[in-house]
Amino acid sequence: MEDEPEPTQAESAPTKTDEDMCPSCREGVQGEKSSWIRCDSCKIWFHWACVGDGSDLESINKWFCGPCMTEKPSRVMTFKVPARKSSRKRTQLDYANLNAGVESDPSRWLRVIQSKPIKDDNFRRMKGTDVGLEWLENDETAMREPIVVENPEGLRMKMPSPEFSVQDVADEVGHETPVEVIDVASQSNSPGWTLGRWAEYYNTEPSKRDKIRNVISLEISGTKLADQVLPPRLVRELDWVEKFWPSTRKGKGHAYPKVQLYCLMGVASAWTDWHVDFAGSSVYYHILRGCKVGRLSQVFYFIRPTPANLQAYERWSGTEMQSNVWLGDMVDEVVKVTLHAGNTMIIPTGWIHAVIMKHRLFLKHTPVDSLVFGGNFLHSYNIATQLKVIDIEKATHVPKKFRFPLFVKLCWYVGDKYLRDLKSKEEFPPRVLESLEVLAHFLVSESQAMERGTEVAKREAKENVPSDRVKDAPALARELRWRVRLAAGATSDDEDLGRPVQTNMVNGHKRKRSPASAAVGVQFRNFQPKGWDVVNELPRESDERVVNIHRPKTSDIWEREWMEWNKESEDQAQEERATVEKTRDVMIKVRKTENGVERQRIERVMEKWVWKAESSKPEGDFQDVEMKPIEDAPLGCEVTKEEEQGTEVDVISPLETTQAMEVAA
Repeated sequence: MEDEPEPTQAESAPTKTDEDMCPSCREGVQGEKSSWIRCDSCKIWFHWACVGDGSDLESINKWFCGPCMTEKPSRVMTFKVPARKSSRKRTQLDYANLNAGVESDPSRWLRVIQSKPIKDDNFRRMKGTDVGLEWLENDETAMREPIVVENPEGLRMKMPSPEFSVQDVADEVGHETPVEVIDVASQSNSPGWTLGRWAEYYNTEPSKRDKIRNVISLEISGTKLADQVLPPRLVRELDWVEKFWPSTRKGKGHAYPKVQLYCLMGVASAWTDWHVDFAGSSVYYHILRGCKVGRLSQVFYFIRPTPANLQAYERWSGTEMQSNVWLGDMVDEVVKVTLHAGNTMIIPTGWIHAVIMKHRLFLKHTPVDSLVFGGNFLHSYNIATQLKVIDIEKATHVPKKFRFPLFVKLCWYVGDKYLRDLKSKEEFPPRVLESLEVLAHFLVSESQAMERGTEVAKREAKENVPSDRVKDAPALARELRWRVRLAAGATSDDEDLGRPVQTNMVNGHKRKRSPASAAVGVQFRNFQPKGWDVVNELPRESDERVVNIHRPKTSDIWEREWMEWNKESEDQAQEERATVEKTRDVMIKVRKTENGVERQRIERVMEKWVWKAESSKPEGDFQDVEMKPIEDAPLGCEVTKEEEQGTEVDVISPLETTQAMEVAA
């Protein structure tokens, strides 16, 4: 469920442009290519299957590639010195970690944490019945911070019984099923493990275990155990894979993102280093058993995903700092959350976190197992942060096996569905529209890679497009961007297509329009609006008249009175008189269609009402009207002169309307 830390020398992937290839890759080489080894001279990574001589990779201390050995024949491969056996009980040294420069004490960060300033959380504790779409749509703070549900009742999820054990997991999923086991001390993967071997390790006396290990990435979709696990209702309602990936392309025999059902198993003192879940995905996390109040607990340490904190995480991740620097020292604050058996937590997009299995005696090993079920999900309420994490993964060269599977293809499925919904005039909350604009820009960038990228970029971008749904990817991306803007409040009249009329279009920040964009409508490579065959502007009509009518009142109802355009407002009993200047412009457009003719009539009427102010202050509601500078003028009134020494003041109340009529013949 959680991102794996970057592996050590024996298992890490290369940080090259194509992570799947090594300099010695060649056709016909058989064997598992997930294990890598780095030359200790040139620091280049190779598949052990491509360059190995059959030796045990875990036993190698120093290794050099062929060109480096040719350059300097004195370079030879060496093996780790085996630990001397003794009947005396002693601390076991981890030579692999020592060789890699990693301290082998799995409890070192536990001691560090004790000396650090860490705040207790103030995250919401919610009832399961309150965690639903209604909460998300009505609460602006929803899914912005982690929440804890102490009792699963009302979440409408399904979990095995609390008596379910690690041995039961092996029985249900299969004893021969490969599983990635993490060495806690080095936070690296230990290859060659199966569920059967893990169950044996787990049932071993704690004092006889060689290392502290845990399992955090056992995905159980398609197994018997999966039938006993169902995510919370809110997760299912938001999950992109659940909502947008075609159901006909899921299940056995199909490649799809299998990230919804994870089983996590750990022992006391096990911990998982700082990480952000792949693609910034959100997480649901339910502790089935093992963490009893007063005995064993799981402690989460959180860092808020602010731009500065994410930047610090990017500098720290995948570098030497990861081994010797506490990330909490590089950010604004660290918050602690303690969970127990039966608790469920939902972690929103992009939150940086670490997890520790902690006993009340802190460092005492306890034979109480921890069994957790959870899963990852992408959603439409914070796409910007999800894509930001994708950029961080690329910048820090996270291997593809640790990234969200088929992420770009999933984005195309999401964009295709939202485009069809927008075409059918379906409405969406502002948070979703803001996110969809970010998604549209991402898909447009993918389209640009197809059109103008390198040959490799073009091929990769085209392979990520699901041809079963998307026939013209560039057209889809650009039309989605256009329709999202329309739904967010932009105008679509042919005169200024795509011109935004709202200033809060992206993430709450005002969008500045350049002079060029204000004068010329937005054009799309694959979309052109249909023009009109004939456009005729009639001569402007204008007239002027004088009416008896009171000025706009200072009360709150004056706007409603003046919004009633067709109401006869003149009052002969009024002593006040206003001069009304009226202009009328009419434009008629006509064009042929496949089924007949379309005709559009646009009429604009502008009225300016001007009162002559008396030298003495009149009585009535308008006594409170003050002549103010233009920036302080009441809504709907423009001050053209300031009152100086009893001179007259003109108060202009411009009222404008645009009436449009469309007739299809």
